[in-house]
Amino acid sequence: MLRRLPPVLLTLLVVVLGVTALAARPATETPRRTADFVVLVGVAGLRWDDVDAQATPTLWRMAQQGSIGSLSVRSAHRPTCPVDGWLTLGAGNFAAWNGSRGGSVCPPAGVTVEQPDGIGANLPDQESVVQHNQQRLPWGAVPGALAESVRCSVAVGPGAAVAAARPFGRVDRYAAALPDDPAPLLGSCVLSIVDLGTVTGEDRAARAEQARRADADLARVLAGRPPRSLVLVAGISDTDLPARLHVAVADGPGWERGWLTSPTTGREGYLQLVDLAPTALAALGRPMPERLFLGRPALSVGGRPADLPAAIAAPADADREAAAQRRVAGWFFALLAGAQVLLAVAVLPLLRRARRHAGPVGPAPVPRRVVATVELLLIAAALAVPAALLADVVPWWRGDHAGWWFAATTVLLLAGATAAVRFAPGHDATLGPLGAVAGLATLVVAADVLTGARLQLNGVTGYSALEGGRFSGLGTVGLGVFAAGSLLCAGWLAQRVHRVHRRWRPMVVVAVGGAAVVVVGSPYLGADSIGAIALTAGVSVAAAISTGGWLTVSRLVWAGMAGLAIMIGFAVVDLRRPATERGSLGRFLAALGDGTGGLTVHRSSTANFETLVNSPLTVLALAGALLVWFALLQPWGGLMRLFGIYPAMRAAMAGTGVAAGLGGLLGGSALDVAGAAGALVVPMAALAALRVLDHSTDRTQPGDGGPANGRLGVAPPGGPDRPAADDGAGDGAGAGDGTASPAEPPPAPPPASPADAGTDGGGDAPEQATGRAARASTGVATA
Repeated sequence: MLRRLPPVLLTLLVVVLGVTALAARPATETPRRTADFVVLVGVAGLRWDDVDAQATPTLWRMAQQGSIGSLSVRSAHRPTCPVDGWLTLGAGNFAAWNGSRGGSVCPPAGVTVEQPDGIGANLPDQESVVQHNQQRLPWGAVPGALAESVRCSVAVGPGAAVAAARPFGRVDRYAAALPDDPAPLLGSCVLSIVDLGTVTGEDRAARAEQARRADADLARVLAGRPPRSLVLVAGISDTDLPARLHVAVADGPGWERGWLTSPTTGREGYLQLVDLAPTALAALGRPMPERLFLGRPALSVGGRPADLPAAIAAPADADREAAAQRRVAGWFFALLAGAQVLLAVAVLPLLRRARRHAGPVGPAPVPRRVVATVELLLIAAALAVPAALLADVVPWWRGDHAGWWFAATTVLLLAGATAAVRFAPGHDATLGPLGAVAGLATLVVAADVLTGARLQLNGVTGYSALEGGRFSGLGTVGLGVFAAGSLLCAGWLAQRVHRVHRRWRPMVVVAVGGAAVVVVGSPYLGADSIGAIALTAGVSVAAAISTGGWLTVSRLVWAGMAGLAIMIGFAVVDLRRPATERGSLGRFLAALGDGTGGLTVHRSSTANFETLVNSPLTVLALAGALLVWFALLQPWGGLMRLFGIYPAMRAAMAGTGVAAGLGGLLGGSALDVAGAAGALVVPMAALAALRVLDHSTDRTQPGDGGPANGRLGVAPPGGPDRPAADDGAGDGAGAGDGTASPAEPPPAPPPASPADAGTDGGGDAPEQATGRAARASTGVATA
C-alpha cells in the first residue's frame, strides 16, 4: 500500500499545480454601452505607413484623440480580398465570397447591388454566399449576422452593402456614394457602414493619392456623424499578397488616447477583423449572437505614448516585422530541416564505428577531430530554434535585406551559444552537452514568456499576427522547444541526484515539470491550456518511469488520470467565466452544449491536415522519428544502452514524445510541436548515444574526476558522469543493447560498495553487484 502512495501524491501535485495555473486569469473590463450610434468606415488596404499629418490630416487627428491598433484582417480566404473583408465584417466570423480565385492579386469583386425602391437595396447573390459559407467552409459563418442584430442599418458603397446585407440579401438603407451632407443618412439608423474605397499597390505616390481621397471623404463622415457616436475606421482587407497588418482607429466616448485590444488577441494594440462586429454591438448595448460571432468586443487600454508619431511607429513597425517574418520563416525551417537530415546521415557511420572493440580486429577509429566537429554541429542544430527566437531582440526586419540580417544575427547567436555549451563545466561528461543545451533552450523560451512573449509575436520561430491564430503567450514552436527542454532538464537533474536514493527522482521530475506546466498554462504567461494538458501528461509519464522499469499499465493510468484531471479542472473553471472571457477549451465545451461542437472538430481536423501537408516542421518530425527508430534504437545505435544506464533520460524523452504528440493533435498543429521538440531532442540523443557507445566495453569502476581522453570526448574510466558498462544493471530493464563484443570474459567483479550507488546509472549497490556477478558467471562481455 505504501509503495502505491507516491504515484498518487505525485499525480495530485501535478494536478494542483496545473489547475492553479489555469484557474488564475487576468481581470478584464466588461464592455459596456458607450454610444447611441456606431459608424464603421472601411478603407480596403489602408496601412499605418499610409497615415501622416500631411497626406491624411483627418485620420491623423482622429488617431491623436482616439484609440489605435493593428488590425489582422484574416478571413476564410487567403488573401483576404476586399469582398471577403466586408463579408467577414458583417458576419463577425471568418467568411469568404464564393467563386474561384487564382493568383496573388484580388480580382474585381463582381458584387451585384439592386435598388428596386430607392431606399434600400438587394444582393441577389447573398443566399448562395450564405450557403457557401455554411456548407463548404469550416467556420460556420453567417453573412449578415451583424445586420440581423440591429433593427436598422445603413450602407454606403458596394463594399458596405456586402457587410450590411441581411442573410436573405436585403440592405435596409443604401446609398451608392457618400452624399455631400451625410448627416441625415448616418442618423437614420443606429448602425452605419461606409465604404471609402481602396488603397492598393506598392507605388508610394499612388498610395498617398488614394489615401488622400479617402481622408477627404472621412472628413465629411466625421462632420455628419450623429451626436454621441462611435466611429471605427479600419483597413478592411488586403489587396494582394503578401498579407499585411492594417489601420484600426476608434473615436468616441470612452475611447480616448489608448491602445485597441481584444480578448481574441490578448495583446495590447492588436485586434482582428472579426472583432469589429461585436465591438459595434457592445458599444450600442445590444446582445451578442454568441453562436454566430467568433470575434469579441474590443477595448481601449492605456499605456499609449503621448507622442502620436511614436505611437503610430509601433504598429507600422509591427507590420514590417510581420511581412518580413512570412518571407523568412519558410526558408529558415526548410534549411533547418535539410541540415538536420544531413546531420542524421553523417551520424550513421559514426554510430556504427563508435563501439570500441576489445579484440585485435575491428574498424579503424574515427579521427577525433571529425567526431568533435560532428558533436559541435549536433549542438548547433539543437540550439538553432532558440537562437532564431533570440534573434528578434535585434530589429533585423528594418533593413533592406531583412533575410540576410536575420541570418547573420542568428548565426552569431548560434556560434556564441554553441561555444558556451562547449566550454561549459561538465562538457566532457556523457550528459553534459544534453543538460547544457536543454537548460539554455528552456531559459530562452521561459525568459521570453515571462517578459510578455514579445520575441514570439511576429518572430520567425513564433507566430504571426497575420495568421490570426495567436497573438500572445506560447506559440506552437515555443511549446515544442519548452516542453522538450524542461523535460530534458528534469531528467538530467533527476539523474544527477546520484547521491540520493533513486526513488527521489520522480520528485525532481514533478518539481521541474510542474513549474513548466504553470508557465505554459497560466493566462498571465503561456496562456495555452491545451499545451498545459499535454505537458501534464508528459510530466506524469516521465515521473512514472524515472526510477527505471517499463511504462506499465498502472503507470500509464496514473499519467492519463493526471492529464484528465487537469482538463476537467480547467473546463470547470473556464465554463464559469463569461462567454467573452472563455478560453479555447471552454468555448469548445459550450459549443458541444449548444450543438455546434462539430464545427470546432471540423476546423481542428482541417487545421491538422493543412499543417501536416504544408509545414516544414513535419519534415523535421518525420526525419527525427526515422533516425531514432531505424538507427538510435537499433542494437548498434546506443540509445537503448543510454536508456538503461540513465533511466531518467529515457523517462524525459518518453514524456517529451507524449507531450509533443498530444499538444499537436489537440491544438490543431499536427506534427509542428513534435518537429520543434525533435529539433532539440534528436541531436542531443544522437550525441549522448555516441558517447555511451564509446565506452560500451569499459571494464573499470567509475570514480571521481579526471580529464577526457575517449575517442568521442567522454570522460575516461574514473571520469565524472561516465558510467562503466556494468552500471546498466542497476536501473532496470533496457541496460544492454542486445549484442556482445568479442571481448574476453571479464574478471570477477569486486565487492559492491556504497559508492556504487552514486553512479549516473543511479542504481542501488546490491542490484549492481548482482548484475556484475551474473555477467561474470556467464562469461559474456556486456555490449
